[in-house]
Amino acid sequence: MTPPPSPLLTTRSDETVLRERLSRQRALANGLLAGMAGLTLGSYALPPGYWTDLLQASAKAGLVGGLADWFAVTALFRHPLGLPIPHTAIIPQQKERLGQGLGRFVANHVLTESEIRRVSGRIDAPAILRRYLSDPANVRPAAETIAAALPRILTTLEDGRAKRLLLRLLPRMVSGPAAARLTARALRLFVQGGRHQDVFGLALSQIKAVLSAKEESLKTAIAQRVRAEGGALVGWMAGAAVARRVLSALNAELDKMEPDDSELRAAFETWVQAEIDKLEQDPARAEAIGAALRGALAHPAVAAWLGDAWTRLRAALEADAKRPEGRTVSLIAGLLTNLGEMLDHDADARERLNRGIENALITVLPAAQGRIAGFIAEVVASWDTATVVDKIELRVGRDLQYVRINGTVVGALAGGVLFALLHAVFGRVAF
Repeated sequence: MTPPPSPLLTTRSDETVLRERLSRQRALANGLLAGMAGLTLGSYALPPGYWTDLLQASAKAGLVGGLADWFAVTALFRHPLGLPIPHTAIIPQQKERLGQGLGRFVANHVLTESEIRRVSGRIDAPAILRRYLSDPANVRPAAETIAAALPRILTTLEDGRAKRLLLRLLPRMVSGPAAARLTARALRLFVQGGRHQDVFGLALSQIKAVLSAKEESLKTAIAQRVRAEGGALVGWMAGAAVARRVLSALNAELDKMEPDDSELRAAFETWVQAEIDKLEQDPARAEAIGAALRGALAHPAVAAWLGDAWTRLRAALEADAKRPEGRTVSLIAGLLTNLGEMLDHDADARERLNRGIENALITVLPAAQGRIAGFIAEVVASWDTATVVDKIELRVGRDLQYVRINGTVVGALAGGVLFALLHAVFGRVAF
């Protein structure tokens, strides 16, 4: 398996620039070190005296300081002079520990609750989402992507654990006070749209159709009832007339209900509004609705019907979701567009979305910290050692060469100052 590329990789032009800078700094550091070595050797050819001794002391201290820093810098990346000296080639040998330490640092000091709150406060996620959804060119592909993922989402919902959870939660969801309020809200919207009168009108038309179809049977039944109550003579004389009058009166009352401004329609609307108010305000009525829903859902026939309906609905959804011009894609696109408009006009919705994202991130943070730390450690461990060492050296090697330069210069100055002080105190100083 090919290891993943190191994120330290850069473009070839960047690498070339970095390598040139590193080479210049290394040449300067090596040049200073060689210069100190030359001064040390050259000082022995000078005539003895205070200034020769001062130069020699400075050169030796600079040479020692330069050699020590060269060894320290080289030991980070490789064995100095190729010798397997203990505690050298630190980065290659400690690459796995480096990855583990980096992972722990990121998990414990970067991905913290305070940092997440700080960053989420600066990132306006609703604004980003609003701008994205405001462009129709983005909405349609997003809707197609969601529709394409719908079968997998439905499969996840039908997973054993998820299905059992839904079966436990559904009765609770539809039987609590919230279910009654939701039902009342849906009925109120239904009434506001005038649909209840359409239902009332449909019921009237069906009743009238049944009366018309069964008119002769009803006349016979009414006549028989009159005969049974009043005797054969009364039944023979008035049975048919009573039946005609009853049916005529019934049809007349139904005709009075037909106009939109009829008193019965107004009474029906008043009754419906009162029942909706009871659903919203009366705990007993809400409990009765909940009990009825629980009982219905618990019935085996209802459960079987729901299962069959869900199977058919899922098959239809999956088939329609595959079509770019299907209703599913259009519905999802409309929902996304509505979401964008809501975020554009509803400040409360934007605030809730921001808080929801922040709380979701904080909730998963403890588990994410361990996973991210392990992921970083695995990725670093899989990098090619030689490549990692080379890339790290390219980025920090130039600064490390300054360490060598400073060590050489500071060593030389310290050596000279130390010689002068010791000479002033003790007279002659031996090196």
